[in-house]
Amino acid sequence: MTYRQALFCSVSLALTLTGCASLTPNEEILTATRASLPQLPAQWQVDRALPGDIRIGWIDALGDPALSAFVREAQIANRDIQAAAANVEASYALVRQAQSELVPAINLSTTGGQSEVFDEPASGQTPSEAFFTPDYDVSLQASWEADLWGRIRAGRNAAYASAQAVEADFRFAQYSLAASVASAYFSAIEADRQIDVAQRNYAAYAEIDRITRFRAREGYANQQDVRTAASDLADVLEDLENARGARRLAIRALEVLLGRYPGAELDGAFVFPDTPPPPPAGIPSELLERRPDVIAAERNVAAAFADLDQAKAARLPILSLTASVGGTSNEASDIFDGRNLFWSVIGNVLQPIFDGDLRGARVDEADANKRVAIASYASTALAALREVEDDLDQIEVLRLREMAAMAARDEAVEAVKLGELRYKEGETDLIDLLSIQQRQFSTERNYVSIQRERIDQWVSLNLALGGSWIAPDSAAGG
Repeated sequence: MTYRQALFCSVSLALTLTGCASLTPNEEILTATRASLPQLPAQWQVDRALPGDIRIGWIDALGDPALSAFVREAQIANRDIQAAAANVEASYALVRQAQSELVPAINLSTTGGQSEVFDEPASGQTPSEAFFTPDYDVSLQASWEADLWGRIRAGRNAAYASAQAVEADFRFAQYSLAASVASAYFSAIEADRQIDVAQRNYAAYAEIDRITRFRAREGYANQQDVRTAASDLADVLEDLENARGARRLAIRALEVLLGRYPGAELDGAFVFPDTPPPPPAGIPSELLERRPDVIAAERNVAAAFADLDQAKAARLPILSLTASVGGTSNEASDIFDGRNLFWSVIGNVLQPIFDGDLRGARVDEADANKRVAIASYASTALAALREVEDDLDQIEVLRLREMAAMAARDEAVEAVKLGELRYKEGETDLIDLLSIQQRQFSTERNYVSIQRERIDQWVSLNLALGGSWIAPDSAAGG
């Protein structure tokens, strides 16, 4: 057998064995992730879960143009989102790097120079002067590792699955950012409402304090009454300052999410949007195929399987081929003359024999990392399922709490009206009337807090269900 025939057989064998590489099929990955979870019910266990497709575009569904504008601004200007987007680009660049190892690497080498040459003098003669001879070399070099056992493709698959995981995490970060902007926005609205209640409450207590001091001067009240009224007034002032501080904190949080300087300068007459009805929740099994953070965890499992494939393949022989072709001449115009051309092809087989069990340890590490990824997937999936069950439950709890708080507030308002009537008829004094008003203010504060909790919970449920915050036909990306 000639050298060329042997080389041809070696390359043919390499290509044939490449098709026999052992890579984990997707079915095995799917089986591993499913086996890590308990049996899923056909429906959510909360009775109030609605059937049907989950909501897409839940931010716009609130019908608040200011909130929608803030969320879109944040998706562009938020620094964490910008970093996450760059991470996606970097991860896919790693995929291209891994993919490049599957094709030959070709390099062009060119050199030029000159050599100093001396004529050999005859016996008894003086040496002649030196002269310079030009040298030109051009060569094309190629190297390629035959992926006999799928090691390179396994590395490519691991990089691709990891990139998909990073992309899914980025998408969930976009959804989470939308929810965070909404939460900060609602907190600012709640603070505005609480400031209004606290100001009215302070005015009422200031009036009680004035009347108490007047009565003390007239001899109808003692110093204990004066001190008690002053203490109550100071407590209400503390509530007012706390509400003002809470508003500044909420505004700063919102400004940072928007990528702005946190100067607590954002202003506007914002009001709570009406809380929409609970959205349809789909079914538990669909959540695992839809929610981006669960998808990211599943892709990490796929990457771990590919890493294990790569570690196993690294224990097997490696066949590499190198080839070069070029020319060399003292004249640049003659460099491609047939007499000046050269070529070479070299095949190399590397069989690992002893490495102190380095490769075996890498296989064990990859196998352990695979089990870690599977367990992490199960943890992420169960957490997602729990969030939906919790949010579905709390949606109803907060609806009932809001109804009760509204009833308490309305009853307190009626009590104040009756107190005002009795005061006008002389059946009670002003301090008693103002004391009744305090109950009204307390119920109003509670009602405002529950309103914010309820609309926050609605947003949290939509986020937990894994639906995009923006509709597909919207101008912004989601």
